[in-house]
Amino acid sequence: MNEAEALRALQQGSEEALAWFIDRYSAYVHTVVRGIIGSAMSYADLEEVDADVFVALWKSALQVRPGSVKSWLGSVARNLAKNKLRTLGRDLPLEEDVITLSGDAPEDEVERRERQRLVTEAVLRMEWPDRGIFLRHYYYGQSVASIAEQMQMNVSTVKTHLRRGREKLRVVLSQDENWKGAANDV
Repeated sequence: MNEAEALRALQQGSEEALAWFIDRYSAYVHTVVRGIIGSAMSYADLEEVDADVFVALWKSALQVRPGSVKSWLGSVARNLAKNKLRTLGRDLPLEEDVITLSGDAPEDEVERRERQRLVTEAVLRMEWPDRGIFLRHYYYGQSVASIAEQMQMNVSTVKTHLRRGREKLRVVLSQDENWKGAANDV
């Protein structure tokens, strides 16, 4: 069976044709998904996105043109992986789950939590991919080189996004009275 025949069969609802596409392109799809998600999620999450790509192929087979299946799968894999990563960034609080034991006065603790809330809000307002890169580097501790490899970007591009993210934080925080002067430390 060639790709055109498999696509026609898939458009007619053939599960055998879907299996043909999975056998042929699962490694490619997994590589695309892993390149975007990287180590930010579990292997089970990666496999879930991989499976969702082929479910999308099953559901959208009539819209796929012969000869463009691989590029279509790559586009869907990138979009689904980015969506999954965005969801991760929005759903996980930056520092709210961390228990801190400090000897600070209650007023200092309230001020520290307010600053933390402002930083969290500022980061979550960043546009994609700035937010994703910023979270990967500063929250998950990934290196610039690792982020560049996983997101298929140049190292200099990742550095530019990090600089842009820091500048956005500096601007947002400098507008708050509690951060006047301290925003330059960002």
